[in-house]
Amino acid sequence: MVKQPVRIKTITEFHQFRALPKPEHPLISIIDYSTIRHYSESTELSWIQDFYSISIKRTSNARIQYGQQEYDFDEGVMFFMAPGQVFSITINPNSNKEHTGWILLIHPDFLWGTSLAKTIKQYEYFDYSVNEALFLSEKEENTLQQIILNIQQEYHSNIDPFSQNIIISQIETLLHYAERYYQRQFITRKISNHKILDTLEDLLEDYFSNEGLLTKGLPSVQYVAARLNLSPSYLTGLLKVLTGQSTQQHIHEKLIEKAKEKLSTTPLSVSEIAYELGFEHPQSFSKLFKNKTNLSPLEFRQSFS
Repeated sequence: MVKQPVRIKTITEFHQFRALPKPEHPLISIIDYSTIRHYSESTELSWIQDFYSISIKRTSNARIQYGQQEYDFDEGVMFFMAPGQVFSITINPNSNKEHTGWILLIHPDFLWGTSLAKTIKQYEYFDYSVNEALFLSEKEENTLQQIILNIQQEYHSNIDPFSQNIIISQIETLLHYAERYYQRQFITRKISNHKILDTLEDLLEDYFSNEGLLTKGLPSVQYVAARLNLSPSYLTGLLKVLTGQSTQQHIHEKLIEKAKEKLSTTPLSVSEIAYELGFEHPQSFSKLFKNKTNLSPLEFRQSFS
């Protein structure tokens, strides 16, 4: 039986939930993973937290799911969680696996009055699923580790008027590095990423060739991402790096390809083609087609006359 997620509103409550000492600061905390003790009587934990979480975790002898594939990694694995997201972990009570690394917890109240209060929402990786984690080299992990030590040292010291700005600056630096490393990951995982491209192409080809398009309409970005076992923001970020186009643009490209095929090889009217491609209104189809090709559907058809 799956338990309802526990709602954790404050960082202090999180420390209590994980049987940790009281945090030194109520709005920001860095926790050593090795100090977290799992409950032996429970094999599954699930919670929703009202604050940000950034962590690097190492698990010995673990297989990690990344997108649609599994990998063996000894490098650090970095995760990001925004307030309101559900986190679940399944624990094997007989496992001897050791967990190392750190977690940085940041309550939104700590960001009030700073530039990061708004800009933190622009970092898309806070929306990525756990299976889209960031894998780090030893050098990259050491760079982030030093930033964490700087933050820890600052909030362990006597708080003064400069403390918040110094910590905020360190957090921003951490996020900038993470963004750089995600872009690197999109590029370096070429084999996996191109498999995703191939699967996307097959998925769209099957969708547009299926008569179900008449009833289901155009595929949404959310639908495509879910079928690829990726979050919408991660998929779009990946596609932009590899192809320069978003997921929505890939959907439209496939749509235009099918439209051109029908316009050049069938006697169907523009309205009939629009209907077969999932459009309720032919005008919407014609507008999109002209926007993508600089020709109206009729002008494109006449070019084959």
